[in-house]
Amino acid sequence: MEEEDVDLTMDDDMNELLHISPDVEQAMEEVFPSQDPLDKPDFNVVEYINTLFPTEQSLSNIDEVVSKIRLKIRHLDDEIRMVVRGQSNVGQDGRQALEEAQQSIQELFTKIRDIKEKAEKSEQMVKEITRDIKQLDHAKRHLTTSITTLNHLHMLVGGVDSLESLVRRRQYGEVANLLQCVLNVLEHFQRYMGIPHIRQLSERVRAVQTELGQQILEDFEEAFPSQGAKRPTGPTTVLQDACLVANILEHRIKQEVIKKFIRQHLSEYLVLFQENQDVAWLDKVDRRYTWIKRQLGEYEDKYGRMFPAEWLMAERIAVEFCHKTRGELSSIMRARTSEIEVKLLLFAIQRTTAFENLLTRRFTGSTFTDWLPKKAEAASSTNLFEENDANSESGSEKDGDLDKVQKPKATETPFQGIISKCFEPHLSVYVESQDRNLAELLERFAADMKAQCRPKASLDEAGAVLPSCADLFMYYKKCLVQCSQLSTGESLLALAKVFQKYLQEYSQKILAANLPKVISSCIQLLVQDLDSACDPALTAMTKMPWQNVEHVGDQSPYVTSIISHIKQNVPVVRDYLASARKYFTQFCIKFANSFIPKFINHVFKCKPVSTVGAEQLLLDTHSLKTVLQDLPSIGSDVVRKAPASYTKIVVKGMTRAEMILKVVMSPQDPPQGFVDNYIKLLSDSSPDTFQKVLDMKGLKRGEQSAMLELFRQRQPPPPAGQEGIALASGATPEQESSRIRKLEKLIKKRL
Repeated sequence: MEEEDVDLTMDDDMNELLHISPDVEQAMEEVFPSQDPLDKPDFNVVEYINTLFPTEQSLSNIDEVVSKIRLKIRHLDDEIRMVVRGQSNVGQDGRQALEEAQQSIQELFTKIRDIKEKAEKSEQMVKEITRDIKQLDHAKRHLTTSITTLNHLHMLVGGVDSLESLVRRRQYGEVANLLQCVLNVLEHFQRYMGIPHIRQLSERVRAVQTELGQQILEDFEEAFPSQGAKRPTGPTTVLQDACLVANILEHRIKQEVIKKFIRQHLSEYLVLFQENQDVAWLDKVDRRYTWIKRQLGEYEDKYGRMFPAEWLMAERIAVEFCHKTRGELSSIMRARTSEIEVKLLLFAIQRTTAFENLLTRRFTGSTFTDWLPKKAEAASSTNLFEENDANSESGSEKDGDLDKVQKPKATETPFQGIISKCFEPHLSVYVESQDRNLAELLERFAADMKAQCRPKASLDEAGAVLPSCADLFMYYKKCLVQCSQLSTGESLLALAKVFQKYLQEYSQKILAANLPKVISSCIQLLVQDLDSACDPALTAMTKMPWQNVEHVGDQSPYVTSIISHIKQNVPVVRDYLASARKYFTQFCIKFANSFIPKFINHVFKCKPVSTVGAEQLLLDTHSLKTVLQDLPSIGSDVVRKAPASYTKIVVKGMTRAEMILKVVMSPQDPPQGFVDNYIKLLSDSSPDTFQKVLDMKGLKRGEQSAMLELFRQRQPPPPAGQEGIALASGATPEQESSRIRKLEKLIKKRL
């Protein structure tokens, strides 16, 4: 027993030491599944013993049970012993494998160290090789640079010597090519300017450039002398080559050459058109433009090839001519302001704007933004002004052309207004003339009115425009366009004020005197305006396919359009007639009397109409009826009850339209019932109206003939003093009555 106690004590100690987590327990259960209670982690000794000995009688077998347990313990000890011995052997094998792995790692480390030492030696060898290659590469580059520099220096020295020699001999053609090369070579020596010899060569080049510029200017001065000297017959090759050289020199030289040539070319113009000359006045302004066109033609013939194309010399001459002409005209008009007349001013403006338009077509205007543009001037013909030349000359002799207006271009160009701006300070003469003309025109209109009982220029009931009003505004438009070509400032504003003054006088003297004398005509015009605004919607109603309507929905689009026009126009009329309420009532009554019959006529044009289509039309009619009943107060914050007289007209007229549509909705079988229903609802004995209803239903001609014959039979001559006809009761089918009641409920629900 003592041995057993010792074993139990050891088991308790082992349980305390071998505490396994639940995850490990679960893993062991998955790997080694067992049903033995001893293998469960929550093993309870007491429960296990109670399981072995459930009763006192079972204790008689305790020795046998203990023997079995000891035998099982012995087997477990043997298994544990075998496992421990196996693990000891595995440990020894593992130590041996670890030693072998360490030995292999040591050998591998030794090999890697040897490879690293060899790589370092190879890298050092490569560095030595690349260092030698770099030295050779630097030597090659320096040698190439030295050779190139020596060649450039040789070219520069030789070029400078040749330039100095060619300049002395004025061989500009060769100088132009050589100078550009020398300047290009000299750019390579900019970083060597600290070397005295290089600096000396650069100074020699600058001296050659200075000498060339002065020499070219002297040559042009000699070829194109100042004012008073005779012009040369034409350009020389020397000057043409000199222009090529000037194109290479500094910008100032080209500028001086261009200015000198233009100044000499226009010197004759300044003499011919001095202020004291007869041709300098405005009546002969077109001679100035004729002169410059002739000069530009001569320039193209004689000097067109002398200057480089990118200099745009023809355009520059024209621009300088425009500037000088503007200054000359401004000066002479200031000196002779009292002699300026409207016809003379318009003549000068017309000729000047025509010339500016010609320049716009001929030139690009590049010289206004850049002194030397890159784009070359496009010259398709020798004479730039040969087109339309004859037409402009012949037109200058016609006095009728004075009032012709030159339409401005869609896009602005620099030539527009370049000369004609000088006329703007004198447009007051034009404005004063228009003031006098408008006064005379207004007096003539007033005299025409007084000379006739009912003037031709009167406003009739159809709202025609006064002929005199149209004449006045056409005259105003012509004058406004003429003035706007030259001024968008004070002169245009002054002209607008003049027309404002005479428009006010026109409204007082002409329009006020021609207004209609009975107020009802004015009201009728307002009714016609609103009535005609509804015509497109009514036309759209007649074009709808009413026979294809499948279900009744909201009001149709044409109804929405009519209501929109009413809501847009009626409040305006009501506001203007707020102080005269009775006239607004007349307006509403006249509109109802005009619109409702027109609406009924358009309803008759809707054919053929199905039963569902007639229901939709009935819904639309009820919507219009509701709007018309609220017409006097529509769009107003203050809701007033419509006058009884107006309401009676609307209810009577629109109820008739509703009855027509109810008849269309009723079935034609039996014919007797249809005719009786028509007579009951409409009480209209006119066969024409009955015919229109049959057309709306889409009946064939044979069916219509039978219906008409039956209708005539149902129309006995009315007795004297009797206003109605006794109708047979029970003619309307029950189905028709039910459908009409449903439609009425739909209308009430919608409202």
